[in-house]
Amino acid sequence: MPIIINLDVMLAKRKMKSNELAEKIGITTANLSILKTGKAKAIRFSTLEAICKELDCQPADILEYNPSTSSG
Repeated sequence: MPIIINLDVMLAKRKMKSNELAEKIGITTANLSILKTGKAKAIRFSTLEAICKELDCQPADILEYNPSTSSG
């Protein structure tokens, strides 16, 4: 998929663990893990907003478009 999730990068920059972020934004660690690994098919804007608020970042810090990673 040409959309790359850089959530792990932002977590490292903010020195925050996944389980801490999941708790703060109100989703399960399993769902956050699915998002982090790029296996998610979609993300709610409310979840993206909560992530950006907690990590003090912009959506572009988390989501990246790279057409060369397209499958098909």
